[in-house]
Amino acid sequence: MRPSLILSTFVTCAAVTVTSLVAPAVASADQTAQETINQLQSEGFTVNVDRVGSGRIENCVVTGVRNPQSQTRNVRDYYGGRDANGDRKYRIVEVVVSKSISVSLDCST
Repeated sequence: MRPSLILSTFVTCAAVTVTSLVAPAVASADQTAQETINQLQSEGFTVNVDRVGSGRIENCVVTGVRNPQSQTRNVRDYYGGRDANGDRKYRIVEVVVSKSISVSLDCST
């Protein structure tokens, strides 16, 4: 096996990183807590909720949306053909595996 193939296989299999994302849409003053959570979930986020108080979700107020993170993995993208050595042509592409974000709620009212 060629050293470059071994390295690219290692990079493909082992490269998992956590990076910051471009800021997601921020909660609007017109949105309820549930609407904010639903919006973030529709954008592909796993939403982690921390709350103060034990009130119903309908009475909660969003006090913060923070810490957006994504977990990515590098994968091979075969785009056809072969190079001069007869090896398949590919490039390494970073793919988002999961995204998470935290939402703070005040449910004390």
